[in-house]
Formats: sequence, structure tokens, C-alpha cells
Amino acid sequence: MRRIAFHLNCLEQGGAERVVTNLAHQFYKEGYEVFIATEWVGENEFQIDPGIRRVIVGPTREDEKKGRLYKIIRRVTRLRDFVKSEKPDILIAFGRKANYRSLMSTLGMKVPVIVSVRTDPAGHYDRLADKIQIPLLFPHAAGFVFQTQGQKEFFPKGAQKKSRIILNPIHDKYIGVPRPAHRTKTVVQSGRLVDFKNQLMLIRAFVKVHEKHPDYDLKIYGGDSLDGTKEQLEALIREKHAESYVTLMGASDELEKVLNDAAVYAFSSDWEGLPNALLEAMALGLPIVSTDCPCGGPRTVMQNGYNGLLVPIKDEDAMAAGICRLIENPEEAKRLGENARRIAETANGQAVFEQWKDYIEALIGSRKRQG
Repeated sequence: MRRIAFHLNCLEQGGAERVVTNLAHQFYKEGYEVFIATEWVGENEFQIDPGIRRVIVGPTREDEKKGRLYKIIRRVTRLRDFVKSEKPDILIAFGRKANYRSLMSTLGMKVPVIVSVRTDPAGHYDRLADKIQIPLLFPHAAGFVFQTQGQKEFFPKGAQKKSRIILNPIHDKYIGVPRPAHRTKTVVQSGRLVDFKNQLMLIRAFVKVHEKHPDYDLKIYGGDSLDGTKEQLEALIREKHAESYVTLMGASDELEKVLNDAAVYAFSSDWEGLPNALLEAMALGLPIVSTDCPCGGPRTVMQNGYNGLLVPIKDEDAMAAGICRLIENPEEAKRLGENARRIAETANGQAVFEQWKDYIEALIGSRKRQG
């Protein structure tokens, strides 16, 4: 029986955590022995099957009383102890710090490591610490999984040659949802309220849309990230006297229902990895206007004018024009939405799982042949 291990900080509900949870369950159902090694247990985590072995490899309470350097070393040694004890056939890391820890903890061992990059590398993998660790540690990785071409091209040629680009899987509940009988006069967005998603720009853009189309409203679905963005959005809504047509809806577990009949889905991020929210909107067949944000997530799955509209980041005039274009041209909006729906053919859970499985099996087989 194959033994595979995932390593990440925790299973708190987020994009990377959801991908790991889904993959873990799929591998478990296929008969693999699956481990998830995390640094800590979060307050609101994805649930996992009892047959998947959850292991905590972060510092203990006693360790937390020690200095920063001690805790860094302890994180690596505890993960190394786990790998020595359980002997997984492969270790798959998700996230910047988890990537480095996984490579450090397996130095001198024969366990292959997959590095998985889940965000825009610019601003996240270009600090002094990264410039030291990447050339030292990345050559020891067996493989790399990127979400976009932009992510891949950021890293050294050696990493690029050993890599695959694999999309995030779309949750089944967004696939095959019946088309609405008619679309409401509502523009929607989904995603937590956080600065880089730039919902401030979206609201400013929609104020301009509302001047031309006063019968349309904007609904933004997403939980509070507690970074102050929600308060800024509320202040902007008051400033623009937009309380009657711009609403912060909060988080929803039924996005496949509340988004499905919207006229337009507007995606406003300044940067992303490969945003799950955008993939879900595409699978629902929504007409989409999206910023063409780095590191190329929207551009990876959207072709401007074919399955959505791409506009420059931080450009409220372009966003407003795109939304108005889809409102004023319903046949074009319908065509773009129907084309967007086809993303489910390549990014459904089974298709994405098969890509991961093929890559993992190839790396395990290659390492075993090397002895």
C-alpha cells in the first residue's frame, strides 16, 4: 500500500487547505494510506475521514516558551521525526514555510518531496530569506506543482524542468447546477473581505455602473478577514450613499444557489494564486469580468472575449465598463457564461486528482528506480 503524506500549517478553511483535504480523501478512497502533518489545529478546520491519519508536528507548549531559533529548529526536527517514523513514499508540501520545512526535514533521506506553490510568488518568495533558501533547498525537491505559468516562470530553470501545472479542483456542488430561468439584476462577488481582493475598487466601479443602470445592485459574499477591510468597505458604502444598492452579505455555504442567477460575476483582486471563487463562478456559467491579476490565475483559465472579460488590475473605469458591457449585451453575456461553464470538464475533482496521482506515481517510481 502506498503511503503518502501532506504537510501544511493547518486545515483552517482556505484554498490550499481545501485542496489538501479533497486530495487526501480521494487518495484514501483509492486505497492509499494517507497522512496529514500540520503545525497546529485551527479553530474552524475542514473535517477529514477518521481513516486519514492527522499528525501534529509543530512546536509543543513547552517548545513555545523557547526562543524563535529554537522553535524553527524544532519544527524541522519534529517533521523529520514523523517522516522517519512513518516512512511515507512521498511528502507533498503546501505553502511557503511548509515547502522549506519539508525540504530541510528530509535532507539526506530518500523520501521525495513535492513543493506546491499556492500564491503569487512576487511578494511571497522574493525576500532575503527566500533568496537564500530557494537555491539551497529547491534542488533537493523531486518535483514542483504550480497553478499558473506565471508562478512557474518565477522560479529557477531547474525547478521549472521538474514541474507540472495543475489546476485547483472545483467542488462538485458547483458542477452541473441547472441554468437559471432568468438572470436577476444583480452583480455578485464571492471571497473573503481582505485587502488584496480589492473590493474597494469594485464598489467604486459599481457606483459608476449604478449611475447608468440604477435598477442593478451589488452583493459581495465573504467572511471578514479581520484585517480592517470590512470596516473600510462599510465606510466607502456610506461615503457613496450606496447602502440601498451595495450589500456585504457575509459568508455563505450555499454560493452555488445564491450566485447562480446573477447577471454578472465581478472579480477584482490585485493578485492571487489560482482563485477557487473564480473557478466556481465559471462552473456555474456566470458571465464574468475579472482583473487580469498576477500571477496569471484568471488568464490561466479565461480567454478575454471567449469565456469572460479580463481588465487591468486597480482600474475601476475598466471594471465598470466591463460590467456595463455584459449588462447591455445579454446575448454576449450568455455566450461567455456558457463557454465559462466548460471549465468543469478539465477542473473537476476527478480530473485534477488523476493529474496529481499520475505525477505522484511517476515521482515515486523514479525515486525507487534510483534506489
